[in-house]
This record gives sequence, structure tokens and C-alpha cells, in this order.
Amino acid sequence: MTDPGLVVVDKPAGLTSHDVVARVRRLAGTRKVGHAGTLDPMATGVLVLGVERATRLLGHLMLTDKAYDATVRLGVSTVTDDAEGEVVSTTPAGGLDEATVREALAGFTGDLLQVPTAVSAIKVDGKRAYQRVREGEQVELTARPVTVHELVVHDVRAEGDVVDVDLSLRCTSGTYVRAIARDAGARLGVGGHLTALRRTAVGPYGLDVARTLDELADDFAVLPIADAARAAFASVDLDEDAAGDVRVGRPLDLELAGLTAVFAPDGAFLALYEPREGRARAVAVFT
Repeated sequence: MTDPGLVVVDKPAGLTSHDVVARVRRLAGTRKVGHAGTLDPMATGVLVLGVERATRLLGHLMLTDKAYDATVRLGVSTVTDDAEGEVVSTTPAGGLDEATVREALAGFTGDLLQVPTAVSAIKVDGKRAYQRVREGEQVELTARPVTVHELVVHDVRAEGDVVDVDLSLRCTSGTYVRAIARDAGARLGVGGHLTALRRTAVGPYGLDVARTLDELADDFAVLPIADAARAAFASVDLDEDAAGDVRVGRPLDLELAGLTAVFAPDGAFLALYEPREGRARAVAVFT
């Protein structure tokens, strides 16, 4: 039986997140594998999977910040806001000034109200938005608050009637990079969509610790659940009496700044606790 922990995969293009989960289930020899946040088939990069009881960490990891490298094409709009969708309009963009492009994209930093892309996994009356779009429905999603901490434009290239922009960004969970491409194109009056997307980090887990599926097939190993918890959350080491209280989910007289991983004296990961009602209270116990 595979030990509980995380597997950080460098997802290749062309596979869905579910495809990657299926591969890792076979490699790990268990059905209990899940992922923290999806990546579109065209996207590559960091996909964090949990194995065995570490799957219960995933819901908390999904709330962490993410980082991406992306290429935006200005001058073409698609139904999916990325290169996999049908083109719905074209407007010559080759005459755009580089400074104007950079200024427009700089406006997509900070706290934003963003309308998710219509082909997102958001549910509308119980059905995924992308399913409704595929069935020919017109889907209107409401704007949601997101935060883009940093957006850096690396290159702006005019290619005939289109302009390609290479950029990187750090943002909160739930931010759609495709929507930034769409909205930047709209702001510039020429339309836009995403042609490439690579996720470079999910919380503390970056490409430096990610492994390809081929590498995992040759040498399958997980990041132990204790190491994963210490990397992702603030941590507190307890004495044996407090550890005993945690094992049965009792509150602790600890001052915590936020969601915190607590550990037994032997280093075993016990639980996630948070400050609530003047004490530290259990969010999830893993023993």
C-alpha cells in the first residue's frame, strides 16, 4: 500500500486532470487519489495530487495562490477564450503600440471583479457551465472577486494582424487566466485569447519538485503527508498531552494566526487547526 502523501505532477498538454489522476491511481495501486484544482487539457505544469488520506488536504490546498506563465494572442476571440475554441471574431491588432499593450495588461493587477470564462467548471443550476455551452446554450456567469498579486509582461510580438504577449502572473485561486486574455483583448478593442498556459506553482509546490508521468512510472514516490503539511501551512509541534487531545479533536489553548498544521512529538502530522472562538479548534484530524 502506498504511503499517504502528495504527488506533484508536471502535467503534459493534451491530458485532462482526470486522465492524470487515472494514471497515478494505476501507479500508486489505489483508487484513493484526487487533485487540487484542475488544469485544462491544453495547459501544462503543476498539478498537485493527494494519495490515500492526503486527499483530505487537497480542499485546503485549493485555496492557496497559484502562479502561471502564459501567452495571450490579441486580435482573435474564441468561444472558449483559448486556442481550443472556435474563432468568433478577428480584428487586426498588428498596429497596436507595445506601450499600449503593456499598459492595458498592467490594469489586471490587484483586486478584480472577473467574469469566469463561459466554458468553466462552475455549476449553473446543477450543470457545469462548459456542458451548457457545448449543448448550444448561452451562458452568463456572474463576476467574482479575484486578486492578481503580480503580472509581468516579458515580450510583445507583432505577427501580421495579431500580437502575441508572453507574461507571468501570481494570483489567488479561482482566477481564470483565459478571462484575463479575453478582457485584455476587449480593453484594447481587438479581442484576445490564450494560446499557451503553464502553471508554475500551486502554493509552495513549484516545478522544481514536479515530476513527469514518465518519471513517476520509473520511480513512483510521494511527498510524505507530514512534509507536505509543513510546506503548505504554518506549523506547531505539540507535547504528548496536547497531541492526545488533538487525536480526539479537542480544542487547544493555543494562539494561532490562521490555518495551522499540528504535529506530535515524533513529527507525525496530526491535524489542521484554526483560531475560532478564542481557542484553536480542529478543522480536519488526520490520525
